[in-house]
Amino acid sequence: MAVIHNTTMSPGKLELLAAWLPTRPWYVASDREPELTKAGGFRLDDPEGEVGIEFMVVTDTSGDTPVSYHVPLSYRDAPLGGADQALVGTSEHGVLGKRWIYDGAHDPVLVAELLALLQGRAVAQAQSVSGAPDPTVVGHFTAAGFSAEVGSLAVTDGQDGTAVVVEVVGETGADSGPASALALQVTRILAPPEERAEGLDPTGARGQITAGWRLPDGGEGRAPFVLVGDAPR
Repeated sequence: MAVIHNTTMSPGKLELLAAWLPTRPWYVASDREPELTKAGGFRLDDPEGEVGIEFMVVTDTSGDTPVSYHVPLSYRDAPLGGADQALVGTSEHGVLGKRWIYDGAHDPVLVAELLALLQGRAVAQAQSVSGAPDPTVVGHFTAAGFSAEVGSLAVTDGQDGTAVVVEVVGETGADSGPASALALQVTRILAPPEERAEGLDPTGARGQITAGWRLPDGGEGRAPFVLVGDAPR
């Protein structure tokens, strides 16, 4: 079980994200620096207890219209090999010391637990409370089970979000088997259904993970944070 420490991080997560978000192709630029507030999210547990996993929502109010972003983050006590391009930044944690913070779409531990959540083999946890499941986060998958053991990741950022092709090793319940591939579409710009981009329409997906966040007007939005389909052949 992940333990949420009531301590400081320097620099803080919002400070790091304010510098990192404008470098992403899916960021909606304004004439000012990002002005970020936390707007929700949830966590997953790493079974090995080594990697922190958080799915954070931040809202940027720097432009004429507030924009809410979904940012999966992984927290490590050492650099993740081959993932320099995914580094959001480093921060000094008041309890755990120096942490390397990554865009979680590139982290195989985060992706493996995301696949487990999708199949009901992992339970979403509250973002800021230790040992508190978050039943509002719902995973749904319509096809046969698959292993959560990640063989490789291919990540592509675009204006519509982040595409992740995941090669998983073997099938659930089998001693061994050939690798298979899934395509994950990580929603980056969260919006109510009536405002959602056509490219993120969940009707054709084989599975999805849905969660909520706080809207700028104080209401609650819900949308697919991740859609799952077959990888292109």
